[in-house]
Amino acid sequence: MIGYYLFLFLEKFLMLLPHKTRKSFFTLLGKIAYLGSKKYRRIAYQNLTYAFDGKMSDKEIDEITRYSFKNLMYNFLHLMELRYMSKEDLAKKVTVQNKEAVDKVHAQGRAVIYVTTHYCSWELGGASLGAFVEPLAAVYKKLKNSQYEQWLLEARASFGNTNLEKTNVVKPLIKLIRKAKASGLLIDTNMNKKEGVIVNFMGKPIRQTSTAAYLARKFNAAIIPVTIRTDDEEHYTLMLFDEIKVEKTDDIDADILKATQLQADWLSEIITKEPKFWFWLHRRWKSDKAEIYN
Repeated sequence: MIGYYLFLFLEKFLMLLPHKTRKSFFTLLGKIAYLGSKKYRRIAYQNLTYAFDGKMSDKEIDEITRYSFKNLMYNFLHLMELRYMSKEDLAKKVTVQNKEAVDKVHAQGRAVIYVTTHYCSWELGGASLGAFVEPLAAVYKKLKNSQYEQWLLEARASFGNTNLEKTNVVKPLIKLIRKAKASGLLIDTNMNKKEGVIVNFMGKPIRQTSTAAYLARKFNAAIIPVTIRTDDEEHYTLMLFDEIKVEKTDDIDADILKATQLQADWLSEIITKEPKFWFWLHRRWKSDKAEIYN
């Protein structure tokens, strides 16, 4: 309890400072986290070595790992700032690309299921989606610290989004889709062997959630991939991609697998193009290739 109040005090103090000073503080935290966390430096090394078949140099791996720590701290910074930011402030930071893909779906009277990833400023991306495209219900995994979870969810709801805890989440998602309302699903977290389907991700077999494909097929919703990137860590582009269509043949399982694979292909492509933005500190292959983390 005391720790949480100290955290809130720090937040208040930091928000009195200029943005440049806050950013410098979180940059420093990223450097400290990199130096102090041998465990997660090793996880990043294992992930990058495996994903790129050992072809990436140690120098490249180290640069990306350093950026992963810094980028994580920037996501905390963005969460903090979102709690105090106006829509006009957000519009100065974020430009939306390809909103036409969503407009096309809505013109057909269909709901959108956004599939997204821990890539670049995912917190800023989610808020921008709610502010400039449409509010959505984002599925999240419950945190152990309920106070911090409340702080996190409040920040994420700053621009109209709502939050759905992932336990027994399918029925609430169905209700949203039937009302033509939007939802958001992360597709890049580790899954246990009882969940999802096996796809090829970064050229490697891995288990990925098939929820988006299942719901889109059954209820005629549209899967729209979305992510965010930046060139200067001040101005960001929210990138909406064209719909991933789900076939509807007599083979339900094949249809779902194909659409899930297309999501994995999309994610593999953006990571391969700019690998520094993905969250390499997470053991994505833990369930399917645990030996790489030995």
